[in-house]
Amino acid sequence: MKTLGLIINPVAGIGGKVGLKGSDGSEVLRMARKLGATPEATQKSIQALQPLAKMKDQLQLITYPHAMGEDACRAAGLAPQVLGSIRRKRTTPKDTERAAKQLLEKQIDLLLFAGGDGTARDICKTVGNQLISLGIPAGVKIHSAVYAVTPREAGEVAKMFLQGHLTSLREAEVMDIDEDAYRQGILSAKLYGYLCVPVENHYVQQMKAGGTLAEAQVLAGIASDVISSMNESNVFIIGPGTTTRTIMEKLGLENTLLGVDVVCNKDLVAQDVSERQLTQLITGRQAKLVLSVIGGQGYILGRGNQQVSSKVVRQVKKENIVVVATKEKLASLKGRPLLVDTGDENLNEELTGYIRVTTGFQDYVIYKVGHH
Repeated sequence: MKTLGLIINPVAGIGGKVGLKGSDGSEVLRMARKLGATPEATQKSIQALQPLAKMKDQLQLITYPHAMGEDACRAAGLAPQVLGSIRRKRTTPKDTERAAKQLLEKQIDLLLFAGGDGTARDICKTVGNQLISLGIPAGVKIHSAVYAVTPREAGEVAKMFLQGHLTSLREAEVMDIDEDAYRQGILSAKLYGYLCVPVENHYVQQMKAGGTLAEAQVLAGIASDVISSMNESNVFIIGPGTTTRTIMEKLGLENTLLGVDVVCNKDLVAQDVSERQLTQLITGRQAKLVLSVIGGQGYILGRGNQQVSSKVVRQVKKENIVVVATKEKLASLKGRPLLVDTGDENLNEELTGYIRVTTGFQDYVIYKVGHH
């Protein structure tokens, strides 16, 4: 009998689709709810737990009440042991820390936690390397290398580890950024510590890698290529990132480095939009979606651009997705595919295969897209 601990940050990722670029702090949560945001961490945790339901007779599952784990467990057909108490819809990082401490005392075999970089920091602060841990990606910011590539893969890795098929461990970086600076377009990441995670190179993501100043000329070529395809009828959704920022700069338009902007006829239509605004702007219109690649990880959807939800992608259609990246950034993936994590398994499957990636002016490569 193996023992699995589960902690869910119920508000993880709540700010993503409404363009708030994070969920840290009570004021951000208040604003997110005012904008109509709904929590998704429970649903993503259910996806992670589904592979584990097949071994429930060999598994003791311990979690916290209600939205911090109990609800997801029961929805996945598992009967957990429930520790502690929480105030419904009023959870804080202290609840995460308290849950982690109690699970550490239980000497569990593996800790699964759902959230983003802030949640990973809370876990790291409390248990460090004393527990073997693995993150279910549910936050807006996921720079840390302690998360599986998708919620379902978190469950698959957990199952393989608990069944003894994975035995190697490594210390993985817990990274986080200053959210206030992030909203001003300044990306400042800091290393907060390490968690001990199972080694599975296909399902557990790498730490985000940055670019170099030497890329400036290549980026200008990429920007020129995208701009040359713009016409009066198409709406262009410009995703976040330094690669896409160059497109906006070349157009002479204001850019939201870490948000999503909308351009039509080479003019700025809307800036730093939410999912709801995006769907309204592109309904009944021909739209193209310009996405950059997260260096070192390979994500084009599902990390830092949750405003571009599965609903938006289905409206745009796969053939109208434009992926831009330098060849250096693609080389940093070392042959691993580009990744999508839209939260919609059927859409993830539809997006797999091969896609053209713009790597310069009239310069392209064909690269594989996967979702594990």
